Amino acid sequence: GYLPLTDSYGTRVGMLYVGFLEAPYTAAKKEAYWTIVAVFLAVLALSAPLFLWLAKGIFSPLERMSLTMKRVERGDLTARNGSTGRQDEIGQVAGHLDSLLDQIQERDQRLRDWAGELNQRVDRRTVELRAANKKLEETFQQLVMSEKLASIGEITAGVAHEINNPVAVIQGNVDVIRMTLGPEEAQEVGTELDLIDNQVMRIGAIVSKLLQFARPSEFGTFEESLDLAPLVTDCLVLVDHVIARQAIQVEKRFDQETHPAPPVRIDPGELQQVVINLILNAAQAMEGDGTLTLSLQGADRDDRYGALLTVADSGCGIPEDHLAAVFNPFYTTKLGEGTGLGLSISQTLIQRAGGIISARNRKAGGAAFSIWLPAAEASQDAETTSAAQ
Repeated sequence: GYLPLTDSYGTRVGMLYVGFLEAPYTAAKKEAYWTIVAVFLAVLALSAPLFLWLAKGIFSPLERMSLTMKRVERGDLTARNGSTGRQDEIGQVAGHLDSLLDQIQERDQRLRDWAGELNQRVDRRTVELRAANKKLEETFQQLVMSEKLASIGEITAGVAHEINNPVAVIQGNVDVIRMTLGPEEAQEVGTELDLIDNQVMRIGAIVSKLLQFARPSEFGTFEESLDLAPLVTDCLVLVDHVIARQAIQVEKRFDQETHPAPPVRIDPGELQQVVINLILNAAQAMEGDGTLTLSLQGADRDDRYGALLTVADSGCGIPEDHLAAVFNPFYTTKLGEGTGLGLSISQTLIQRAGGIISARNRKAGGAAFSIWLPAAEASQDAETTSAAQ
């Protein structure tokens, strides 16, 4: 700084100069600046870890809760926050969230248990309902069949009786013609008379089948305990001429080791009639060469043990819409050849023995008829129980 100097008369006689160097001031200024910067950096270096540690303690539980909620949204009800180690509001919120998730999981488990129990009950009721419907349908079919058989039985019995009378007259007149003409003259029309005899015999066979269908109880009920294997073998011998003529291969599958067929109680003649009828039907269905398979084994049916005999062929099979009608009276696929009573009579005979006969188509081609008969001991026990009641 500069200041003028004057005398007593006011005349300037000099000046006063006062000053100091700028360099020390600048140096002090820079030193103070850098000191402040260093202190700021030191404070920042010390406060940043502390701030991050404090922030981690706040945000880490929040992030854990967020992850837990995402897992719950994806369906994982076992997700939990766990212990946060905090007693503040955040720790209380995390603990309360875990408590709510525990309640949700418990209620979900109870709902699942109730749903599973409900499904089991529905399944049981469905199975029972199906079984009841099946039994009802079978009972209804049996009732309808019984009504049909009763009505047709009355008709066929009357028809058979009415046919027998003119047939007897025809046969008697043929005999009279033979006696009147004498042996020599009768020989000239012998072919015609023999033809009449054959047709009369055919009518008699048809009438016999009609009567057997109408009144099966009058055609023998001599039941006895027997093994099916020898009887089936005997039936093959009786139809050997048919099998040999058509070049049919016979396969016998008698499983007498793993599932042996027990003895059954039935009239041997009736069962032989049924088996022969099924074999002849199978041979006719194959129309030439083919494979006839006879299977015999033990099998359970309605909690009862018995013998299962299956007669299968490699023919054309049965139309699906005709499967339910094959046992109906007068049903036949051989128009002009059969009466359609063979399977119906077979069903009557098997049912009378307490058995079941059924038909199905094979996946490999052809049809299969199965005969199930209860074991002789079980059949006798059932008869004893029925008699006692």
